[in-house]
Amino acid sequence: MRTIKGPALFLAQFAGDAAPFNSWKSITRWAADCGYVGVQVPTWDARLFDLDRAAESKDWCDTFKGEATEAGIEVTELASHLHGQLVAAHPAYDAMLDGFADPSVRGNPPARQEWAVDRVLKGLTASRNLGLKAMATFSGALAWPYLYPFPQRPAGLVEIAFEELAKRWRPILDHAEDCGVDLCYEIHPGEDLHDGITYEMFLERVSNHPRACMLYDPSHYVLQALDYLDHIDIYGSRIRMFHVKDAELNPTGRQGVYGGYQSWVNRAGRFRSLGDGQVDFGAIFSKLTALDFDGWAVVEWECALKHPEDGAREGAEFVRNHIIRVTPNAFDDFAGAGTDEAANRAMLGLSR
Repeated sequence: MRTIKGPALFLAQFAGDAAPFNSWKSITRWAADCGYVGVQVPTWDARLFDLDRAAESKDWCDTFKGEATEAGIEVTELASHLHGQLVAAHPAYDAMLDGFADPSVRGNPPARQEWAVDRVLKGLTASRNLGLKAMATFSGALAWPYLYPFPQRPAGLVEIAFEELAKRWRPILDHAEDCGVDLCYEIHPGEDLHDGITYEMFLERVSNHPRACMLYDPSHYVLQALDYLDHIDIYGSRIRMFHVKDAELNPTGRQGVYGGYQSWVNRAGRFRSLGDGQVDFGAIFSKLTALDFDGWAVVEWECALKHPEDGAREGAEFVRNHIIRVTPNAFDDFAGAGTDEAANRAMLGLSR
């Protein structure tokens, strides 16, 4: 077993136009001051990261990592969620998703999708140049508007959607293989890969591609009333990344999982800062440690109530207190009898 690395922080929710959140040097120093030793970097935020230069130049990547090292920070992974979302987008979401794209391709879904694929490919190349083992992303969604089966879905609708999804991602997964980088889909509502079954449906259609891995975030399972501990037992061999994020689901006589179109504060299910929700992180860290998970525990702060800077500082300490430093010895070694094969056979009453 190996000790899980961390604490690390996903920077997407913190990047901004005001110091110290508006530059790579200052945000890494701030993260270190909060108690973090690693950061996960969004590939779409030019205030922190130049994706084109990172994909083109290992020297640039070495300088980028060096600036983080000066602050006492390691780059854990890149994250390409917003680009991945645009690899497969249902037309119902075109207007909202255009904001994720470069202005030159807005209002042009085919050009936007081509641009997004290029960005995900560059993210994988940049990950290789940075010496990273995994990159986070979203799958995008073609079937999501038809999640609830009323009106009745036409036969074959979901199958066609997943076949198209696999067709779009297969060349990207092959590039991930060439780069030696696992592509970790965050299993997330709003994506076609939003639970274990949909992940399996996709995996089957990409021929169980070895790079089609998983980012495990228990908060998204709490909000679906899904067993997030059993999920680790089922998919542990595919889990390569871990977002430490809390959530709560408090259904009432008025609303449940769907939330009644309410704001995050007023939903039955909502994200919370670490320790303020319902996730059993003690059990999660135990399971991942026992499975020899060798990645990072990355705090993704999202909370309907608490200030983000408070959530970040508390999150670092929370993760540090949950990481299990693995033992080099069995707890009962003190009582070992020091036997050999002959003695073992004699204990079983077997002839030598």
